[in-house]
Amino acid sequence: MSTIRIRDARTNNLKSLDVDVPRGQVVVFVGLSGSGKSSLVFDTIAAEAGFQLTETFPPFTRNRLPKWTRPEVGQIDGLSPVVVIDQRRLGGNARSTVGTITDAWTYLRLLFSRLSTPHVGESNHFSFNDQAGMCQKCSGLGEVVASAVDRFLDLDRSLAEGAILLPGFGNGGYWYSQYADIGTFDVHTPLREWSQAERDALLYGGEHAARLGTKPPKDYEGVVERFERIYLHTSDDLSERKKETLARFTRAERCPDCHGDRLNEAARTATVRGHTIGELARMEISELANLVAELTDPTVRPVLEALRDRLDAMVTIGLGYLHLGRATTTLSGGESQRIKTVKHLGSSLIEMLYVFDEPTVGLHPHDVAAMTTLLKQLRDKGNSVLVVEHDPEVMAIADQIIEIGPHAGEHGGTLVFQGTFAELQQASTPTATALSRPRPIKTQPREPHGWLTIANATRNNLDHVTAEIPTGVLTVLTGVAGSGKSSLAAELLAQHEAIVIDQKPVSTNRRSTPITYTGIATPIRKLFARTNNVSATLFSANSAGACPDCAGLGVIYTDLAFLDGQETVCQTCHGRRFTSEVLRHKVDGLSIADIDELTITEAIHRLTDPAIASSLRHLDQVGLGYLRLGQPLTTLSGGECQRVKIAKELREATEPTLYVLDEPTTGLHLSDIDNLLSVLDDLVEHGHTVLVIEHNLDVIRRADWLIDLGPGPGRHGGRILFQGRVADLTGTATAAALHPGVEIPG
Repeated sequence: MSTIRIRDARTNNLKSLDVDVPRGQVVVFVGLSGSGKSSLVFDTIAAEAGFQLTETFPPFTRNRLPKWTRPEVGQIDGLSPVVVIDQRRLGGNARSTVGTITDAWTYLRLLFSRLSTPHVGESNHFSFNDQAGMCQKCSGLGEVVASAVDRFLDLDRSLAEGAILLPGFGNGGYWYSQYADIGTFDVHTPLREWSQAERDALLYGGEHAARLGTKPPKDYEGVVERFERIYLHTSDDLSERKKETLARFTRAERCPDCHGDRLNEAARTATVRGHTIGELARMEISELANLVAELTDPTVRPVLEALRDRLDAMVTIGLGYLHLGRATTTLSGGESQRIKTVKHLGSSLIEMLYVFDEPTVGLHPHDVAAMTTLLKQLRDKGNSVLVVEHDPEVMAIADQIIEIGPHAGEHGGTLVFQGTFAELQQASTPTATALSRPRPIKTQPREPHGWLTIANATRNNLDHVTAEIPTGVLTVLTGVAGSGKSSLAAELLAQHEAIVIDQKPVSTNRRSTPITYTGIATPIRKLFARTNNVSATLFSANSAGACPDCAGLGVIYTDLAFLDGQETVCQTCHGRRFTSEVLRHKVDGLSIADIDELTITEAIHRLTDPAIASSLRHLDQVGLGYLRLGQPLTTLSGGECQRVKIAKELREATEPTLYVLDEPTTGLHLSDIDNLLSVLDDLVEHGHTVLVIEHNLDVIRRADWLIDLGPGPGRHGGRILFQGRVADLTGTATAAALHPGVEIPG
């Protein structure tokens, strides 16, 4: 079959959608945020493909595979096994690195096991996840947990006033008497007035205590020794209180034995061409790729070829500035997505279904061509590539474009366009309109109120950078991926107080919804109680009005041991959570159960209580009016989470504050970016300072001040190329993106 044939798709807001998606092509899905693109691509096509594949495995195996919720759809034909490459950060644990996740480390280990001098052993002797290769001091982590002794004491207090800040060590604490009652230390004198020898004796005991005139008892234990024995040298499960104490009073430090290489001495000292494996792990991937290209030993040719393929793919996709030892937990969402893409480029499987969620996230316009090349490579190997994207450059390389809309939420979910990019540009859809709209650079930027200085920043690749951030205006940090934007922002946060609005989840609790987040549950219950002249407790699913059979959950969960647990709709309330008596009470024709299905925009107009409207207004203002009041916040994308946080700050902002935002246009349609910019302008108009890390050209054009970093990624970046007004920017990759066709000097 040459198409994926979809009939009567009803998932989320899809309105019995019928569409034929061509196979073996790059198909880009466009539309406003919340229009139904993801409902079609991820929640319908990918979900059904994943579900059907999982069903081929036995129950025990299925329980260990990703869970797919089967979509509401009449019929889907023409599916293949699906690979979803989304923006979720790779995460992993402390042992997961760029090298391990891409298998490049596996090939490098194999290379060293064959060619290193001296010969060490099999490849597992170069693995920090294997007893044969790991450093025993840090168990292959490269770091050890060390006491943050500088946080243990408040020198302006005496022992009696609680100078020892550790739990249980202050006055009245369990161990307080071990220091205050032994006659060695002055209990009532602030520690700042003690001699250094006395403070060392208090902290470290041992020979430091032995030198004091009044020696402590023989079994005396210094504060540091006792803390480490209690907190660091115990193997039992840690309580939440112990975990909080560790987070506050310890820090991760480079392992003193392996110095961060994670390996034992034999593996650390073996070399190939004069380099240890640790040195290669710290080398930028682009540099490592050049070095590996020089190796020609025929005995390991297959290993070299596989390693070169992995490294070259990472360079091609714009990740050459990373190194194999980089922890996956430190990668951004965009970097994570590109790493996942690299994993699949080496696959020999064909006729697969690859599904991408905004693959240009985190990419400077200069680097987008590398990503579109990879999409075409996957297609040309005989696969179908479906892409949800807002970037016009990705639309331009599509074999076909499908637009869902015309608007968001209840007003979306229909097919409004299907055809080529050239045909889209002649259409009258929301995307076509946004593409044709002129976007001039701001010619009269706002004047700063003052300046914040970032002095001599050396974090990561920053080369002793000093930057001036204007206050009371909108500043944008730009530059290619890896140029140092996030590092500069981190230095700003280290040197000045600020509120960070990032894309991390708003909530991990699926019961958290716009209703709970904005605090309108109580006003809603009171509105129903007032209108119907009954008690407000009836309208709480956790109280008097709850369905007795499901306790207000709306579902019944059955544990089926090693099979998937079964969650079924409650047959008494049919998922509505309340008793039938409660559901008879209405406001504007709506029962309390109907409230969950209202969009934020609808609720503002239909629920007349001023407290409800004012609490929801900011969510509507940041373009989230299409969210339903009962939608779990766990289902939001990274961009949506960020806008929820912006709405909260708009609601709570009082004193002039510095706000730092990391790529807030993620997940936004071209026409939605205007709404976001209005919100950022609103923050500035209220006296706040806004700094945005961003690649989107519309945001850059509207900035009052621009700081452009580069010129390249990693060690090729870390310098400020330009500080000033956008209209004055010339000679950089960002300038070239703003002015296509103008060559960059040099």
